[in-house]
Amino acid sequence: QVQLVESGGGLVQAGGSLTLSCAASGIIFSFNTMGWYRQAPGKERELVAAITRGDSTNYADSVKGRFTISRGNAKNTVYLRMNSLKPEDTAIYYCDAEQEGRNYWGRGTQVTVSS
Repeated sequence: QVQLVESGGGLVQAGGSLTLSCAASGIIFSFNTMGWYRQAPGKERELVAAITRGDSTNYADSVKGRFTISRGNAKNTVYLRMNSLKPEDTAIYYCDAEQEGRNYWGRGTQVTVSS
């Protein structure tokens, strides 16, 4: 089993920054992809950013130029640096990791951006 634990969420004013962290534990071989999703009230969960084992990255258009995803040296940690936050970034942010065709999810961390 693999467990993912997110941290770093909170309340921030518009224009501010936050860095989310996700640490994986358990039986880990090698994650092919790690990423961040978010879900706002009344909306579907959407991809925010993802990073592959080869460090290729992919971002939602709404966060390009503002958010940066990165992996830790041990490759079982993923970060999301969020700059220039907007009220519409308010959501629960979930960490995702894919290993051997199976996806694992964290429980999420709340990010609230006040105007």
